[in-house]
Amino acid sequence: MKRDFKHGSPYGTHRVLEPKGVLPQPAWKIDNTMTIYDNEILIDVLALNIDAASFTQIKQEAGGDEARVREIILGIVDQRGKHHNPVTGSGGMLIGTVKEVGPALSGKTGLKVGDRIATLVSLSLTPLKIDEIRAVHLDKDQVDIVGQAILFESGLYARLPDDIDEKMALAILDVAGAPAQTARLVQAGDTVVVIGGGGKSGTLCVYEAKKRVGPCGKVIGVSPFAKDCRRMQELGWADVTLQVDATDAVALMNAVSEATDGRMADVTINCVNIPNTEMGSILATRDRGRIYFFSMATSFTAAALGAEGVGKDVEMIVGNGYASDHAEFALHLLRESPTLRRLFETLYV
Repeated sequence: MKRDFKHGSPYGTHRVLEPKGVLPQPAWKIDNTMTIYDNEILIDVLALNIDAASFTQIKQEAGGDEARVREIILGIVDQRGKHHNPVTGSGGMLIGTVKEVGPALSGKTGLKVGDRIATLVSLSLTPLKIDEIRAVHLDKDQVDIVGQAILFESGLYARLPDDIDEKMALAILDVAGAPAQTARLVQAGDTVVVIGGGGKSGTLCVYEAKKRVGPCGKVIGVSPFAKDCRRMQELGWADVTLQVDATDAVALMNAVSEATDGRMADVTINCVNIPNTEMGSILATRDRGRIYFFSMATSFTAAALGAEGVGKDVEMIVGNGYASDHAEFALHLLRESPTLRRLFETLYV
């Protein structure tokens, strides 16, 4: 019997339940019925990579208890029809297998049933249904699930590569925008400060920044944790490592000033997963310098008003998670650097 398909908006507005008139990402609740429209793709989900700010908040709320983490994640999806953390406002991304392609997209996407893909749009806008959480990886920001998700016609995705482990690809693709944007922002001879340089996105940014600044530039990695600073030193891509809490804006300013002989950063890249680091980023940056806030924990109100309050003329860039060809760019870094690949295999495989 031939099935009748409804046609949906390419942006998924037909899935919005409340409030009406908004797009799926800012919506409070969306329809996660797993019957697709003719311009949607149904995915059997294998794993979620929860945004770092979101997963950190969930772990803190759960007191580090794995069972409680499961409850919180299931509760968010049950309530909202998507994994959209109501505290941080962020989501993450997923990997899975194509289950069904709507007839309006057949021949347009090149996808076929059975293809293994990673979505490159946020879980905060992706209709999701979780049947079971099989495993919670507290140290990787990942959960293995049995469930399904919907990708809208406008949704971005990447086929999972054959030469890179799925879980490692999931981790890398979730932050693919960070190194791609770093490559655009950093010039030869720049002084670059990477706040959260010991984390996942931060490590990629430190590596890419070091390539871009050349022999006359300087890369400064910042973390409050001694283990992160040791790892940055061992990897050798950071010229200077600073063990400083970026929520202490004056302490970070003083540390960067000392490391740069008062020049400060030409480019500051903020990759942290906690709030209240906006002023540290601003004070660490020279006048007319640039700040890239990749962190989803950023308050752009605090950043804008904070810069005004201290009289800092800096260019502040919203951390768009998408850049043209960012998925392939990020995966290429693993193929390019055996050291980087070994590190991520240790952390995520």
